[in-house]
Amino acid sequence: MATVPTITLNNGVEIPQLGFGVYQIPPEDTAEAVGAALEIGYRHIDTAEMYGNEKGVGEAVRNSGIPRDEIFVTSKLNNGFHRRDDALRAFDQTLADLGLETLDLFLIHWPLPTIDVDYVETWKAMEEIYRSGRCRSIGVSNFNAHHLRRLFAETEIRPAVNQIEIHPYLAQDELRAFDADHEIVTEAWSPIAQGKVLDDPAVVRVAERYSKTPAQVVLRWHIQRGDVVFPKSVTRSRMEENFALFDFELDGDSMGDLSALDRNERTGPDPDTFAYIPR
Repeated sequence: MATVPTITLNNGVEIPQLGFGVYQIPPEDTAEAVGAALEIGYRHIDTAEMYGNEKGVGEAVRNSGIPRDEIFVTSKLNNGFHRRDDALRAFDQTLADLGLETLDLFLIHWPLPTIDVDYVETWKAMEEIYRSGRCRSIGVSNFNAHHLRRLFAETEIRPAVNQIEIHPYLAQDELRAFDADHEIVTEAWSPIAQGKVLDDPAVVRVAERYSKTPAQVVLRWHIQRGDVVFPKSVTRSRMEENFALFDFELDGDSMGDLSALDRNERTGPDPDTFAYIPR
C-alpha cells in the first residue's frame, strides 16, 4: 500500500495530501463507498453538511477497524447556518450525524458575501468551535483573497485550509500563492473539472507518455503542485486508480504542458456571487 504524503497545517495538524471525496454520493451508498476507500488505503475523507451523507461517512469510519486517529475527517458548514448560534448548532449536528467525538477539519462551505449574514460573524463562531477542542482545525472553502483579508483584519485565528475549485482549466495560481504566503493550505475540489479535462489532447499526450490514465496524470499534477486533492468515485477500480499516484513523477515539461491549459474556466459557481441556501 502506498504511503500518502502529509502536509502540516499552520497549527501543526497533519493532513493527508490525497483523500476521498463523497460529493454527490447518495446517502444510502456512502458507507459502502467510504468503507471501500478505507480498505484501499485512503485515510482522509471529505464530506459536508450540504451533501447529506455524513451519517454514512461516520458509519464507515466507525466500522473500519482503523484507529480513529489514523483517519482525517473533514466536513463543512451548510449555507443556511451562518449566524453564530446556527453555526454552533450545525457543528453539534455534524458530530452527532458522524457519530464521532471530534472532527479533524471544519470549513465554512461558501462565503455568501451577498446575503445578510456576514461571514466574519460565521468565522468567529468557527473560532469558538476550534477553542472547544472538538475540532482539530478550521478553515474555509471558496474564499477569494479579499474574503480572507477581511478575516485577517477582523478575527484572531487564521484559516488552516482554503478549499477552492482547481483543475488544469482553472489553475488558480494567484490565489494559491496568496494562500501559501499566509500559511494556508490549498485544497482542490473538482480536480479533473468533472471529467472535462480528461479528453484534452495535451492531457492524453501526457498520460500516454507515462503509460497512465488521464485522471492519474491530472491528479499527480495537483500532488506535485502541493494541492490537497480528494477525487470521488463509487467504483472500486476507479478508487484504486485514483490512489495509484505515487509510483511516478511528472517531469517539468509535463507539468508545464498541463499548467498551460489554464483558461480561467470554472465548472462551479463564482464565490463572489453565489448565494444558494438549501431549503
